[in-house]
Amino acid sequence: MLLLSFISISWRWRRRWGWGYRQSYHNFSLSLLENFSHPGSFNQILSHAIASGIFRDPFISSKLLYYSFSHHHQHDFAFSQTLFFQICNPNVFAWNVIFRAYSRSSFPAETIALYNLMLRNGTPPDNYTFPFVLKACARLSLLQKARELHSSTLKWGVFPDVFVQNALISAYSSSGAVEVARAVFDMLPTLIRDVVSWNSMISGYLQSHRYELALKVFGELLGAGSPTPDHVTLVSALSACGRLGLLDLGKKIHGLFMTSGFTLDVFVGSSLIDMYSKCGQIEDARKVFDRIPDRNIVCWTSMIAGYAQSDLFKEAIELFREMQIGGFAADAATVACLLSACGHWGALAQGRWIHSYCERNGIEMDLNVRNGLIGMYSKCGDTQKALEIFHGLTQPDIFSWTAMISGLAMNGESDKALYLFSQMEMLTDVRPNEITFLGLLCACNHGGFVDKGLYYFNAMTHIYNLTPNIEHYGCMVDLLGRANLLVEAEKFIRTLPIQPDVVIWRSLLFACRNHGNIEMAEFAAKRIEELEPRRCGARVLLSNVYASVLRWGDVKRVRKDMAIQRIKKQPGCSFIEIDGLVHEFFVADCSHPETDAIYETLMGINRALQSSPKGFGTGISFRS
Repeated sequence: MLLLSFISISWRWRRRWGWGYRQSYHNFSLSLLENFSHPGSFNQILSHAIASGIFRDPFISSKLLYYSFSHHHQHDFAFSQTLFFQICNPNVFAWNVIFRAYSRSSFPAETIALYNLMLRNGTPPDNYTFPFVLKACARLSLLQKARELHSSTLKWGVFPDVFVQNALISAYSSSGAVEVARAVFDMLPTLIRDVVSWNSMISGYLQSHRYELALKVFGELLGAGSPTPDHVTLVSALSACGRLGLLDLGKKIHGLFMTSGFTLDVFVGSSLIDMYSKCGQIEDARKVFDRIPDRNIVCWTSMIAGYAQSDLFKEAIELFREMQIGGFAADAATVACLLSACGHWGALAQGRWIHSYCERNGIEMDLNVRNGLIGMYSKCGDTQKALEIFHGLTQPDIFSWTAMISGLAMNGESDKALYLFSQMEMLTDVRPNEITFLGLLCACNHGGFVDKGLYYFNAMTHIYNLTPNIEHYGCMVDLLGRANLLVEAEKFIRTLPIQPDVVIWRSLLFACRNHGNIEMAEFAAKRIEELEPRRCGARVLLSNVYASVLRWGDVKRVRKDMAIQRIKKQPGCSFIEIDGLVHEFFVADCSHPETDAIYETLMGINRALQSSPKGFGTGISFRS
């Protein structure tokens, strides 16, 4: 009541002394709005403004609209929008307030619609209008609208404004027109460019996967000497280093962080973890992780993802357990990383537990998580569960189709994989990508479908305009080799448009071993040795080829050469999951706590097989 009485006195003074006291009234009203502490106070001010008629004042109504978005009803867009449409002839400030709110919200398209309405109402935009509307264009990737707004900035004379130009750079970059963004950036005078201008251009190159150019712009900024890079600049540069595997440069930027006085917060820390992980320095990534004082879920997820990318799946799952003990709840991104680790590690029970964890804790089962579940169940051999999740998707994307096709292929269900692809081909909104065809070719491999494999390989380029990469060529060599078409496989390798790698020659060598082609096996092994002179794989395989045809002299020669060159065979590794716990074993491994029982069981099986009436021979040897 006291608040209302103050407002009433203010209104009576205004009526008595006329509009000359407008500014003092505005200051008094704004002081009330800036200092209210309870939502009810705002409601009282707004109600009185409407009832007394002062809401018709554009200045008062615009400020009330601003405070409705900023404080009392910051999440209630319906309330604020209704309030906006109660303003008679809103000024450009009121329009900018609502543009600002919607451009940051979950409804950026409303910004575009309201901007068009403003123009129809005859209100001219100003230099504050365009950054908000361009932000909405950037979020929606509306290139044509961005071009239209670019023309409008010239028409209304606001193009030289640095905030407008920064917004244009961001909008063009986000819409896929990074060359136009660069043209806008180059037109901006060097003295006017601020750090946001540089960051927008670097971010634009990152979004378009042009990491070298992003680092080039970063170098230009450092060479210019002004403005000083902020933490956003350095984090973007770290991201580019990670993508390119530039460890030395990444370390220099890390040093720049330290010398520039930036604190190791979660934003910077997560970026450093990501960079070191992508550069293969997982130990350094863990050191950064351990030094972050107040870790959040983003830091934990970055470290878990780093372990998963480094094929350290056991460590990824163990870190997740630490995260739970620390009281952190996983989000969708964390779950996706964990599912990838479980799938690659073959930890089905762990993956099932994570699935139920999502359901118990109400974690949003978005499309990325469901795709991760499809991949995890497929890699762990439970294709029925993977298919159940896949068929439950309302609108599967290309990653969903690819995960399911590849999952069926790796589990030997080739016919189902090819049938699923034929179903996908009938859709108009989903097109296969390179990874989809990799799954298809694997399905043809496992099924022995040589003709279909050749058809899909040719369809990649002639129907879908996709360029095969080294993995596709390797699949084709493997397909031909499995079918004992070794001459065709060698001809295929010789006609490749790219240099064959070790994997391709190894596929041919495997095929030669399986089909006893000694001459071609020696040829393939020679090519592998040229590419990997210090690795043992080719020599061991070649030795096995000689052994398969009883050429023991050649076996001895290969083994002797390995000994002379001090090339050692890496021990084989296998693992098995029992009751949710994954057990890992190496050759002649005695480190497991149940080693004695395991070897006793194996010797019992060996004795049973040797005493079998069918006379099975095992060739099992045991080392103490």
